[in-house]
Amino acid sequence: MLTIDKKDHLFNTVIYILLSIFVVLIIVPLLFIIANSISSPSLVFQNKVGLIPQKIDLTVFKIVLSNAYILRGFGNTILYTFLGTLISVTLTLTASYPLSRKDFKHRKFLNLIFIITMFFSGGMIPSYLVVDGLGLKDTIWGFILPGCLSVWNIMVCKSFIYQAIPNELLDAAKIDGCSDAQIFFSIMLPLCKPIIAIMVLFYAVGYWNSYFNSLLYLSDPKLYPLQRILSDIIIQNDLTSMVGTSGSLENQGQLVKSIQYVTIIVSSAPILLLYPFIQKYFQQGMLLGSIKE
Repeated sequence: MLTIDKKDHLFNTVIYILLSIFVVLIIVPLLFIIANSISSPSLVFQNKVGLIPQKIDLTVFKIVLSNAYILRGFGNTILYTFLGTLISVTLTLTASYPLSRKDFKHRKFLNLIFIITMFFSGGMIPSYLVVDGLGLKDTIWGFILPGCLSVWNIMVCKSFIYQAIPNELLDAAKIDGCSDAQIFFSIMLPLCKPIIAIMVLFYAVGYWNSYFNSLLYLSDPKLYPLQRILSDIIIQNDLTSMVGTSGSLENQGQLVKSIQYVTIIVSSAPILLLYPFIQKYFQQGMLLGSIKE
């Protein structure tokens, strides 16, 4: 019979092994993409680049970052991500705060209404008809508004607020004459920095990687986000706007794979660079937000 200590040691060993495998599965493809993006296009074309860069060449980065199609998509994505995250975080906080208050009269009913929407929706075609009927198709709001609120995030925020702000603090604020608006802005928001940081990360990543909304609601190439353009480049092999018609066909063909790898790096780097700045809030926000009241 294994003792409790031995069982714990065995369990921890299995967890470490699984996590190590998971890390390898993430790191290896990332290193492969980075190595191929900064290596010589001719070597990349010949599949001679593995996890270590060969003959560093940043020419393709210059091609991609100077391309008007990519730059416009990059600018659109930054705009969509900024506006969408701002709207989504604001709506999430303003919805979760009253749901966390036990003295809110219709709290249970609204909780039920929100939870129902997690399991049932109108579907793709009705959603499209609503967006089109509201005149939002081929506008930035048609891309942002259909997915601007996540009920799951509301529930996580609600649980966090319930844990972070005790009723005694709310009662003391009311005795001092604070209104609900003052409690929200002066007490709730400063104490909820960890969960706000988590919501910013979740929504920003969602908007930055959003592709499907642009496929449904955007038909004007000038409004395409970066991920839609990336899809055209990688899936449809639409590289003529970048490679151009100058140069030999062989040189153009050698650039194709490198451009694909570079566009992946360009589209992923901003989000990867954002995470370290809010890392310290991540664990605290997720742990407290997961506690059920």
